[in-house]
Amino acid sequence: MAVVVMGVAGSGKTTVGIRLAEKLHCGFYDGDDYHPAANVEKMRRGQPLTDEDREPWLDRLRQLIAEKLGAGDGLVIACSALKDAYRKRLLPPDPGLANCVRFLYLRITPEDACARLLARPGHFMPAALVASQFEALEEPAGALRIDAGRPVDEVVEDAVAAFRRCHTST
Repeated sequence: MAVVVMGVAGSGKTTVGIRLAEKLHCGFYDGDDYHPAANVEKMRRGQPLTDEDREPWLDRLRQLIAEKLGAGDGLVIACSALKDAYRKRLLPPDPGLANCVRFLYLRITPEDACARLLARPGHFMPAALVASQFEALEEPAGALRIDAGRPVDEVVEDAVAAFRRCHTST
């Protein structure tokens, strides 16, 4: 199974993703590490990415998901996946592999996301881009939704329980 931990910047995707991967005994991959340098520089300058900017990044993540699932490995990946089209682009073309991808949506308020980013110095994503993230966000219909304002341990435990139920019922 592949779990995409998604949400706006500051929602806790990396923190939750690392802990979730530990609990599910699989690898963790931070989507930020797969951005082309031009995307990182653009965000660092406070410019929101366009759909075209995101395409090669999403393609790299889809390839990673397909490779890991194809090898029989589970993974957790942190990726904003803000729009439905982005989430669809992350799905491997093989329907058998695509059916193994689950989304965990970390819901957060714009105020909390901004506060978290301001408390995170040195990261390329400035708090000024939070508004653009919420403007782009299309809340997912089929994702497990969890309030990102809850304690991380609770978020992870709820996600583990839900994904284990889902995995055993398929």
